[in-house]
Amino acid sequence: MVKFTKQNFFFLVGGMIIYVVDIGVDFWVASRYFCQGQYSWSILILCFRGLSSIITQIFSYEWFKNDWEGTDTGKLKLVFLVHLFHCGIFIRYWFALKYGCQAAFKQTSSRGASEADPSNFIQKQAIDAVTDINMLRVFKAFLETTPQLFLQIYILMEHGKTHFYQYAAIMMSFCGISLSMVDYQISLRKSLPDKDEFHLFSKFVYLFYKLLTITSWILSISLITLLNVRISVILLIFLWISGFIWTLKQNTTFCKSKKMEYLYRTIVGIILFFSFFNIKGRRTKFCISIYYATHTVVTLGILFVYMFWKPSIIKEICFTIVSILTISSLVLGIIFLVVYYSHFHPTTYCTPQAYSDEMDGGAGQKVRVKTGRFQNFLMQ
Repeated sequence: MVKFTKQNFFFLVGGMIIYVVDIGVDFWVASRYFCQGQYSWSILILCFRGLSSIITQIFSYEWFKNDWEGTDTGKLKLVFLVHLFHCGIFIRYWFALKYGCQAAFKQTSSRGASEADPSNFIQKQAIDAVTDINMLRVFKAFLETTPQLFLQIYILMEHGKTHFYQYAAIMMSFCGISLSMVDYQISLRKSLPDKDEFHLFSKFVYLFYKLLTITSWILSISLITLLNVRISVILLIFLWISGFIWTLKQNTTFCKSKKMEYLYRTIVGIILFFSFFNIKGRRTKFCISIYYATHTVVTLGILFVYMFWKPSIIKEICFTIVSILTISSLVLGIIFLVVYYSHFHPTTYCTPQAYSDEMDGGAGQKVRVKTGRFQNFLMQ
């Protein structure tokens, strides 16, 4: 039985604090742009925040419905109202803190005990509650945090003028992406009991792989957007459609309803635009090679387009710095990717132990275990 530790609890509290601060920073930055007359930037920031919040509320409420099926409808109506006012994530944080505190400070789990044992049941409740939050934070990271990071970098590159609130937004974006990626990976490891723990060094390798490749890609898209907004929009749409079609072909089974499944696939298409995820838990050496080879070709293509379309800009120091950062972060990101997949990646997901819906309850008895939704979520 995987344990929910005190360290996990403190990470949970830290994640909640950063989540609240991030909301405050978003509204602060949006208000600053609005006061300066930059209404389009202000609206875009609020749109990213609104879209992310709507999607997370929809999935959060749908999961509550699935988990509480057959229970008191009055409680479910109250939960619906809370989600309607975009506060559903805080209900999940409350459950996670409640179970997490009991699991980390008040309970001691028995290794040989069944999952029906009270102490192990609390451990599982805590882990499941945190896992649901981490899945929602992955949605937020790629629907709001990463697009806003792109927007802030684009504004800095276009206007050249910098303000403290812009750096604050960029810093919070990097913090949000970092925490959501690491916490997501920790939840993934906890859902695969036959895999090694996610140790400190492997966390840093994974984090640098994600951050560096995402940063390089955002800088590339910012450059093409500066050159021509229409070309950038066409490229974004084409790559999203490609990711969506690939997701359709994978026949994902994350949601119970078809409508929610198509919404999930649509979101995965957006996520795949920014970073690679293994959406079916299969070996994807070929797919990930094609994915980052495509990113490399597009990135180099954008830089070459600048050389032929606007050769005068090559002499500018800003373009030289951005180009060096783009190439170096891509190369370093791929190096960290190779190291991670060579030494730290849980290579086999579809094992009987990880996906079994029964476990030994002692004395030759089998205890039925409900498989978590995370088993059908994005793998890595």
